[in-house]
Amino acid sequence: MPVCIDDTWYQRPAGIPDRTSAGGVVVRWDGSQALVALAREAHWPQFILPKGGVERGETLEQAARREILEGAGLAQLHLIGPLGQRERLDFSKRRWITAHYFLFITTQLEGAPTDRHHHYGLWWYPLMALPEMLWPEQAELLRTHAEEIAQAVRTVAARATG
Repeated sequence: MPVCIDDTWYQRPAGIPDRTSAGGVVVRWDGSQALVALAREAHWPQFILPKGGVERGETLEQAARREILEGAGLAQLHLIGPLGQRERLDFSKRRWITAHYFLFITTQLEGAPTDRHHHYGLWWYPLMALPEMLWPEQAELLRTHAEEIAQAVRTVAARATG
């Protein structure tokens, strides 16, 4: 059953603690289009971008790479650059999340998520035909940067085929 994420998730209540998270948009070129790596927990119908909390001593990029490995099982990541940040309540509505997103390119086709507490899987979807996303701000991030993402992956693919 889909969860309804409405505007209340994007209104910060007074006195709620902050949490910094990081994650990524991971894209690969399949020869004709950009495909985006999306994660989904086994019992959820909606998809997410892999992201999570930054641990002590990690940079934002290191945290994004770890979270992508945990949530999507992808390790062969070429950093293109930052895509910005989005803010909202966490799923429990007990913390205010500031999520920093990075764009990565990969040639890796399959992944084995390493998160031991969740049962994630990896799915590839065309950037221009995304499925229903759990978090509206993640769908908005992909829409806002769609042309930039597609151009980056086309450029990297063209260099690789030389």
